[in-house]
Amino acid sequence: MMKIVVDAMGGDNAPGEIVKGAVLALSEREDFSLILTGDEALINAELKQYKYDASRVEVIACSEVITNDDMPTLAVRQKKDSSLVVGMKKLKEDDEVAGFVSAGSTGAVLTGGIMLLGRIKGVIRPALCPALPNVHGTRTLLCDCGANAECKPPYLVQFGIMAAAYAKAAYGVENPRVGLLTNGTEEHKGDPLHQEAHQLLKKTDCLNFVGNVEGRDIMYGDIDVAVADGFSGNLSMKAIEGCGKMVGELLSKQLKSSLRSKIGALFMMKQLKAFKNHMDYSRYGGSVFLGLKKVVIKSHGSSKAKSITASVLQAVEAHKNHLIETIEEMLQSTLAEGSADA
Repeated sequence: MMKIVVDAMGGDNAPGEIVKGAVLALSEREDFSLILTGDEALINAELKQYKYDASRVEVIACSEVITNDDMPTLAVRQKKDSSLVVGMKKLKEDDEVAGFVSAGSTGAVLTGGIMLLGRIKGVIRPALCPALPNVHGTRTLLCDCGANAECKPPYLVQFGIMAAAYAKAAYGVENPRVGLLTNGTEEHKGDPLHQEAHQLLKKTDCLNFVGNVEGRDIMYGDIDVAVADGFSGNLSMKAIEGCGKMVGELLSKQLKSSLRSKIGALFMMKQLKAFKNHMDYSRYGGSVFLGLKKVVIKSHGSSKAKSITASVLQAVEAHKNHLIETIEEMLQSTLAEGSADA
């Protein structure tokens, strides 16, 4: 049976919400088991609150935790008994372990992934790729959203290839439409980085490249993948999060502003719940670190149980649908054509 490692001590709400979310994932499907890494006493205390198949849960005791205050590289090297490092090593060394989930330090997860797990052959830089809800009722993959603040044109090409592979493997999109995020749709728009990346993406045969896209197209355009440097991608994602929270807050205030609006809200309850569910990005799980040798999911630092459940199931699905193999296949065909020289 496939195993998924969960860093039980990572994130603002560890270990309570992490353990709860992981256990809830067990009830969703029966084809995987869990390995929880962290403080054994704390994890077992949380597990006692739930009913689950104990044969599907293993706890590996760890004495250390990597926090957001730690320098990622130093922490990975020095805190060898941390829940993150122990979990990542288990991912690398155990063939039955298919994926790793953590809501801990983004830098430490990325550093651990590169240093301990390793990159897929030919990958220049792994990238973070979240799925964001869009107006079509599906999702748009944003790659990169923070792992690589400074990029070169070939990096962006590989981001497009890896995210397109993810769209195919995880969501069944046969020919993902890939756009390059910049400050205008015209081909000549953007700085030299994006202008050169545009030309390289045009020549990449394995991609359905549709040209430049703007920030609004991430959720409103006709694309499946938005390629971005990590700096721009992170700003875009955080702006989208803030906009979503603002819309929800303003809508809530208006619906409670008068007796008439409260009565109207009662008649619209079904539609309002559907709207809230559609805008809830946590239901998609975390961001996949594309480019590593196995599936690694980085959940939001403030993740609650619902998001952890989705992240665990996301890791299961990514493995079962051969995400790593799809990336390898697309990447190697492109490298053979000389389209992604570093």
